[in-house]
Amino acid sequence: MKILPELKGPADLRALPIPALTELAAEIREAICDQISRSGGHLAPNLGVVELTIALHYVFDFSHDRLLFDVGHQCYPHKLLTGRTRLLPKLRQRDGMAGFPEPRESAYDLFAVGHAGTAISTAVGMARGDMLNGEGWAPETPGGRRVVSLIGDASIVNGVAMEGLNNAGTLARQFLVVLNDNGMSIAKPQGAVAAYFDRVRLSHGYGEFKRAAKDLARRVPGGALIADLYHRMGEMSKAMMSEDAWFEHFGLVTIGPIDGHDIPALIDTLSEVKHFERPMVLHVKTVKGKGFKPAEGDPCGMHSPSAFKIIEDDLVSEGCRVELKKGGRSFTGAFGEAMIELMQRDPKVVTCTAAMPDGTGLNKVMPQFPDRTWDTGICESHALDMMAGLAKTGWKPFFAVYSTFLQRAFDQCFQEAALQGLPVRLCLDRAGLVGGDGAVHHGFCDISLLASLPKAVLMAALDEPSLKAALAFMASYDAGLSAVRYPRDSVSTMFAEVPCPPFELGRARALLEAPEPDLAVLGYGVMAIEAMDAVRSLRDEYSVSVYDARFAKPVDAALLKSLLGRGVPIVTVEDHSLRGGFGACVLEACNEHGLDTRLLTRLGLPDSWIYQGERREQLAEAGLDSAAIARTIRAVLDAPRPEQTKPDGAAASTASTPNSGATVSVRGRMTPR
Repeated sequence: MKILPELKGPADLRALPIPALTELAAEIREAICDQISRSGGHLAPNLGVVELTIALHYVFDFSHDRLLFDVGHQCYPHKLLTGRTRLLPKLRQRDGMAGFPEPRESAYDLFAVGHAGTAISTAVGMARGDMLNGEGWAPETPGGRRVVSLIGDASIVNGVAMEGLNNAGTLARQFLVVLNDNGMSIAKPQGAVAAYFDRVRLSHGYGEFKRAAKDLARRVPGGALIADLYHRMGEMSKAMMSEDAWFEHFGLVTIGPIDGHDIPALIDTLSEVKHFERPMVLHVKTVKGKGFKPAEGDPCGMHSPSAFKIIEDDLVSEGCRVELKKGGRSFTGAFGEAMIELMQRDPKVVTCTAAMPDGTGLNKVMPQFPDRTWDTGICESHALDMMAGLAKTGWKPFFAVYSTFLQRAFDQCFQEAALQGLPVRLCLDRAGLVGGDGAVHHGFCDISLLASLPKAVLMAALDEPSLKAALAFMASYDAGLSAVRYPRDSVSTMFAEVPCPPFELGRARALLEAPEPDLAVLGYGVMAIEAMDAVRSLRDEYSVSVYDARFAKPVDAALLKSLLGRGVPIVTVEDHSLRGGFGACVLEACNEHGLDTRLLTRLGLPDSWIYQGERREQLAEAGLDSAAIARTIRAVLDAPRPEQTKPDGAAASTASTPNSGATVSVRGRMTPR
């Protein structure tokens, strides 16, 4: 009889005998592999923490104690252990299990987290809050709450994590940081800290340390309590427990590394450290992708795969391989190839990413340009400043980053790039709605952040030729910061046979231009494709022009004057927040040039959170799919039109004054062609 289907929560887990937990771990791995093969999702990071998560829930009661996740994509085993197995079949879908911790889903999830480096700091805050509330654990208050932060996938090198460690060392109470050290980030970890952990794992002293610690523990009267070891054995045992004492500099006692797949050893260790009254780091060594050979062999490629098929193959030494289900050509893939072409043409172009070579497409670039391409690890702020330094020395830096992670480097965009007038170039993948990753990863505020920076130029790509043209423009733009955004989606082939004109500063591109349009749609980036589909569904009713806006800053003021000066209503469409987005930039430009903003209708993301699901579902929910755009066009053209004024302020011939309240009739429907 299987264990997992009968497991209703951690209380049931703690009722199991320890030998049964190995079978439970196997069932959890099987369930995760089976589901991700169907739907896609974060595979390798979750397979690596199965035993660790079981042990944490076996020792602690997180219905009362605090468990905070860093890099939330390692939470699937936690969710299965906290009564959410029923949600797994709809992983990352609208009514199923979120791919990240989600407080709406369970009280066991304290924060919705999808960005690295935050758990230690939020855990410090909860530890302090519990103490102020008189609810913190101490020997004299055994019913208090303990606090555990689980950090992994090399996010310990993130600057925020370091700040959290620095402050955690000042706590005078129990506080446990579990460092899941799998030797990997989302990609291979980078930097001096990662190299330090490699040395610790490979050190001959590690094995000697483990043996010596076991011998010492056996000789301690009353058991192997870490508190006894620390306080009774003095400096020698401190050095043994803390290895090179790296975390000791932050004021945290360090234990390990220990085997993160040895459930009995994990339970023994956690059962001891839970009684320790000082902030502590437990260094746990795990294998990313553990238990599934294709994921162990390729932890980067299997970090977050699309759906796949397992193929038995005697020619493969591991006994099986996986075949990923293919979708259309992605913007990410198109970007990687476009960067290769650009770097071949221009030897001054350099590029970097922050732990996302696969996710941004730079994994294709790195082998060809190893001296001009860098992965900095999970540190967007550093990456942006490094790019500013490269720009200052005459290079042409392109920073490939998810839109949602750009937020972490905004201060550097301001201070070290824009303020200095340096031409740092931002390539914003995952802009707009991102599908299954949900609200934590939506790229909904890059325009509003960057548009405030003087001389910044903001663009969006329509398709692959458009993306290439935008990158070529950015390579030649030296007056300040520039950015191009594109979604997590397949590139459209709608205009594949049409020559793509080069980008000209502040100029839109006509995709469908009617001689005397009833209305014009300005689509920003891929939303122009949705607009084209909408307009084609209305071609027998109205005459509508469609433009690829290309620029949010500066917008095409000449086009706005031409359209609004003729009384043509405009609908703007973007997969960005309406607040501060492309439509807001158009609205500001109209106001600046004295144009009638009553003829402007803006479509964009609502002032609310949109959760996981298919990108098509999310667009429909936001009113941004082609059907919704068509409804908006029809509503605008069927509504009474406000009287118009000419750009010079004189009243149009259809009304005496712009504020008289009179209206002009809506243009009649066209005769069906």
